[in-house]
Amino acid sequence: MSTHGKPKSGAAIDALELLKADHEKVKSLFLEFETLRESDDEDERKFELVDEICYELTLHSMIEEEIFYPMLRSVIDDDDLMDEAEVEHSGMRDLISQLEVMYPNDDHFDATVTVLGEEMAHHIDKEEREMFDVALESGIDLDDLGERLAARKEELDEDLTAPPAPIDATEPHNNARRTPRPPD
Repeated sequence: MSTHGKPKSGAAIDALELLKADHEKVKSLFLEFETLRESDDEDERKFELVDEICYELTLHSMIEEEIFYPMLRSVIDDDDLMDEAEVEHSGMRDLISQLEVMYPNDDHFDATVTVLGEEMAHHIDKEEREMFDVALESGIDLDDLGERLAARKEELDEDLTAPPAPIDATEPHNNARRTPRPPD
């Protein structure tokens, strides 16, 4: 059974399960960081955790922005939901860029990580509550989408600069509710 109460076909992970697993991994990394936050003798582990958090968030946001968001945007009529998610990703990238040049003993290092964690907790909650429900109701083939997300994630894990395969998320999909929006 998938986490959404529908039987799974084969061993493939559906898109929402893949994204949720990423969310859980990042949340656990932030929790571990918080346990070390007040400790001055754990700087090396804090640095490693932040490096892993930034990497996982970058990888995750790339597959969402390249594949999941365009697919969902093409079948739903809620630009506000999708626009907010993209703006939240932009804010995340800004904080990550700050953290990439910081060290655990720098001023605001812990605070920057904490703010990133809080913003991502909000984003994850909204995504799982609203966007995942919309995706479930949209008629998107979540197993196929999960395979595409997993393949792209694996490709990016090997090389974060790998260009995306051409994916036309604006092709008409079953149960599409509106004419797909042209790409920006």
